[in-house]
Amino acid sequence: MIEVCLVDDDVVLRDALAQLIDEEPDLRCRQVHGTVDTALAARPARQPDVILLDIHMPGTLGSVGVAQLCVKYPNAAVIMLTVYDEQGRVFESICNGACGYLLKKTPPAKLFESIREAHAGGAPMSPEIARKVVHLFRQLKPPAPDHRLTPKELELLALIADGHSYGNAAGALEISINTVRNHVRSIYDKLHVHTKSEAVAKALKQGLLR
Repeated sequence: MIEVCLVDDDVVLRDALAQLIDEEPDLRCRQVHGTVDTALAARPARQPDVILLDIHMPGTLGSVGVAQLCVKYPNAAVIMLTVYDEQGRVFESICNGACGYLLKKTPPAKLFESIREAHAGGAPMSPEIARKVVHLFRQLKPPAPDHRLTPKELELLALIADGHSYGNAAGALEISINTVRNHVRSIYDKLHVHTKSEAVAKALKQGLLR
């Protein structure tokens, strides 16, 4: 039996949804709350397996309270419920620990399926929400690698990539060949490589060389 906790301030919707869930043979919804704060204060006899959490409620927003509920019930999967597919709240909720995100217009049969999916380790989302999540992550560019190569090391690496010897590179940069060797050792350490070819390949991959 999957224990479901429902947190929503819409009394009519909450009670109707809880009754529908309770009628499913493998689901039980006896824990209902009108705010995040009352849900956090509750001491249920059995911890919930899945929490259905509305985003917009009096007091603590669901998108914020999800983090606290995840701490209180670490084994519970939290599915956010909302009327609106707000991009900012979607991202905030997922970052705070929600595993799924459904619009309230989701048909009951799909909601029951999503509860079972979340309990099994899945991440159920309404199609509209899923599209927004994909769009959000496309916008997020990975941070630039923290290579910390100095301008002189980058110049040397460019010369090595062009096939220059240490002696030629030393002349071009107006430094000693020993200084070149010191720079090369530093480049290897910073890029976590062991050969010139590895250094050049990694630098090209990370966009350090054009």
